[in-house]
Amino acid sequence: MPGPLKRVGEGRRRRFAALLVVSIAGFAIAALVGVALGKSITLGVAKNIKVGTKKESIVTNHKGVTVYVLTPETTHHLLCTSSLCLSFWFPLKVPSAKTKLSAPGIKGKLGTTHRKGFFQVTLSGHPLYMFKLDNGKKSVANGDKIMSFGGTWHVITVKTKRATNSPT
Repeated sequence: MPGPLKRVGEGRRRRFAALLVVSIAGFAIAALVGVALGKSITLGVAKNIKVGTKKESIVTNHKGVTVYVLTPETTHHLLCTSSLCLSFWFPLKVPSAKTKLSAPGIKGKLGTTHRKGFFQVTLSGHPLYMFKLDNGKKSVANGDKIMSFGGTWHVITVKTKRATNSPT
C-alpha cells in the first residue's frame, strides 16, 4: 500500500515544482518588461476634454490620464510636500533621472526632479501631478482651478492646430 501513496505524493511535488518554475519565470519576464517600459515615458494630448465649462485639448500621461501643475510651484520652490497633498495629487513618477522623456506636440522642456526618494517628471520646471478624484480615468479633468496647498492647480492646455503650449 505505501507504493501507490508514494507515487501520488511525487506527482503533486512535480506539479508544484513545475508551477513554481513557471511562476518565477513569469515574474522575471514581468520585471524585465517593467524595466524596459520604465526607460521611457511619453506625454500625450487628449482633445475635446471637458475642463470646467469648456472643451480643451490637454496634456496627459502615457495612460491618457490628465496631468496638472500647481502654480506658483517650481522645482526650486516646492509646495506639494505634505503627505496630505501627495495623497490627493499623485506625482508623475519615473524610475530614474535617466528615463527617456518625450512629449510630441507639447511645448516646453521635459525634465525630472528628485524628491522624497522618487523622481518626478517636470515640464518647463513645473512638477507634474495626477488628481485622485480623476480616478485614473482617461478624458477626466476634475482638478482644474482648485486652490489648495499654497497655489492653484491647472490642467496644461494645448493649442490643437499646432498642438503647442507650456504650463499655465
